[in-house]
Amino acid sequence: MSVFRRGDGGDGERGGAPEQAGGPQGELTSRGPDTSPAPAAEGGADAPLGGDDMDRPQASEPRPGPTSPTSGMAGPGEAAAANQAPGAHGGDGAGAHDQPTARQPAVSVGRERRAGDDDDEFSLHWGQRPRPEGTRDAIEFIDVHKAFGRNKILRGLNMGLPENRISMILGPSGTGKSVCIKHIVGLLYPDEGDVVVLGESIPNLADDDLFEIRKKFGVLFQDGALFGSMNLYDNVAFPLRQHTDKSEDEIGEIVNRRLKEVGLGDAGDKMPNELSGGMRKRAGFARALVLDPEIVLFDEPDSGLDPVRTALLCELIQEVHAENGGSYVVITHDIASARRVAEYIAVLWRGRIVESGPAEELFNSDNPFVRQFLSGESQGPLGME
Repeated sequence: MSVFRRGDGGDGERGGAPEQAGGPQGELTSRGPDTSPAPAAEGGADAPLGGDDMDRPQASEPRPGPTSPTSGMAGPGEAAAANQAPGAHGGDGAGAHDQPTARQPAVSVGRERRAGDDDDEFSLHWGQRPRPEGTRDAIEFIDVHKAFGRNKILRGLNMGLPENRISMILGPSGTGKSVCIKHIVGLLYPDEGDVVVLGESIPNLADDDLFEIRKKFGVLFQDGALFGSMNLYDNVAFPLRQHTDKSEDEIGEIVNRRLKEVGLGDAGDKMPNELSGGMRKRAGFARALVLDPEIVLFDEPDSGLDPVRTALLCELIQEVHAENGGSYVVITHDIASARRVAEYIAVLWRGRIVESGPAEELFNSDNPFVRQFLSGESQGPLGME
């Protein structure tokens, strides 16, 4: 698989990180000089979203990504199929520029193991379960590799998340769940492989196109990530004032509707330090929705909440999705939340998908790792390492 990079980019990280740790939704489309340190070698895989991006490579003319491995059954023949993709394994790569290949919707990956894999290390990585013909993915990772120094986080990740579903990426701490979100919004750039969102190859987008596609995202960061100097109303209105030409009357109508939708209709004048943890999460959710995004990303929304408020937030996510539609992607390791809201589950471990498919199928999986993780048992492949 070729490295989809344009110019020098260090670790391949991209600009445009939010202002604070986890930064606000409205900052996704702005850029600034990078002043943050590189991610730590240990414990950095699931750090809160934002705050560690560097200047990304300068844009050149975009080119299509490789043929998706999710376009057919994988397994021993997957490597051979990849060899036939234009520019897939080096060379001058001219075919990737001159003869773009039409992307096909994902059908099934099957087992993710390939020739040369360590049988012991990846023997439980079965990949994506078969899906109906014509299933479309809102987000697709194609053989993505990402490392921070010697710490390899994503190691040939193939994952498709279907359109108009509530999908959850589950896995132990430190396996790269939050790193996946950063790749989706273009805050990190893969060392190898491609990330395709809404039919666009994120690593190959020019700056202006990247900023435009970010407007189609809503992001609920850990702890809400509200501006401490703004009241709740102004926090939720921020993306609209930053990225639209709407009048204050129009903005007020949208903000009040979204605040009411999350149960904060009377709290617009409150400051963030006057809100409970659950209220801050709901305020961040309201802000994530004001631009009517096609994709909403949740970075561990249950973090720091008690079980009751976690259950209430999960119900809110379901209600809002039922009303507005769209593709929701939730990053978590909370199994109770997965049982409540997940329609599609992908289990991530050691930088690859162990198994992915409809939630009801995953909770009845025969995979020893999936069975152990989703039941919370101490006995099984996952230990304290």
